[in-house]
Amino acid sequence: MSTKKVNVAIIGLGFGAEFIPIYQKHPNANLLALCQRNEAKLNELADAFGIDKRYTSYEELLKDPEIDAVHINTPIPNHGEQSIKALKAGKHVACTVPMATTVEECEEIVKLTQATGLTYMMMETVVYAREFLYMKELYENGELGKVQFLKASHQQDMDGWPNYWPGLPPMHYATHCVGPVLALTQGEAEYVSCFGSGTIREELIKEYNSPYAVETTHIKFKDSDLSAQVYRSLFDVARQYRESFEVYGSKKSVEWPLIEGKPLVVHTAKKPEPEIPEEVESPDYAKLLPKEIQHFTTQGVYDSKENEHLSFTQGAGHGGSHPHLVHEFVEALIQDRSPYPNAKQSANITCVGILAHESAQKGGAIIKLPDFTLS
Repeated sequence: MSTKKVNVAIIGLGFGAEFIPIYQKHPNANLLALCQRNEAKLNELADAFGIDKRYTSYEELLKDPEIDAVHINTPIPNHGEQSIKALKAGKHVACTVPMATTVEECEEIVKLTQATGLTYMMMETVVYAREFLYMKELYENGELGKVQFLKASHQQDMDGWPNYWPGLPPMHYATHCVGPVLALTQGEAEYVSCFGSGTIREELIKEYNSPYAVETTHIKFKDSDLSAQVYRSLFDVARQYRESFEVYGSKKSVEWPLIEGKPLVVHTAKKPEPEIPEEVESPDYAKLLPKEIQHFTTQGVYDSKENEHLSFTQGAGHGGSHPHLVHEFVEALIQDRSPYPNAKQSANITCVGILAHESAQKGGAIIKLPDFTLS
């Protein structure tokens, strides 16, 4: 293993705090600095984890020549702008989902990585969750046979979440269901068609002028006979939190449980009818990681449930994905290779959601993904 180290700064310390000890333990990372507007919270976390460099100004942090890369965990509306600023400042970027809120911001990020040679990775949790890694293993081993169809959902009750969340169009935060359907076969979305369904409360509609309780999107894959269906809900739909991903193959299919915490169901073709389905617990894939960070697949930063970030609690620990995300980003920088998803792939995933909502507003019109998102 290389002894080279990457100097990383974490921006945003709500959900971002989950990544502090992972970077500190990774053998090829040096967590150099933290950035948070709230100075009291910044100092509390920096003191707890022994980090000397502290910034309340993102712009000042970007001037620090010692920092190689930033990991952005700020609110959704800031992702595009802050990623663009970091790339212009010569920093590699890892950013929590989604990549940006507009197609234009996605395009600028892609163009900046192409012009500078810098690395961008969208830190999509689902494509490194143990359930996805299990299905990926089946796919790569040929056990699924020919993949025939993919399906995913992300349903969540966002009432009570702060600032920009109320009334958010469901497909504007769709990467958790779009990401896995594209990632399994490393496919690209060529075009989308989306329908809105139902109506949310009037006080929520006015925030984004978006009435839909549910948005359902069909994705056509580029240069493939595959299509996928994804659906999202955020408000006024009675449903337990669920990030699901299902794959249907000619030999085996895998379906997500309807209730959180239950096993996956694997269906095997040509068995006697009662024997076709089998409940399977996803194995943990800590073995893919350096030993120093393997234990983070089964625990968060904090020991007490009171301190866990809401997205970690509702998201069932994000399937143990956090150390896998850190490792993929750091190793890509160390090995001078492209991570998954890179800037272009992240733009394809993110723009599916942005353009799907536009499609819903146009009655399900087919909308093509822009060329800059395609290989």
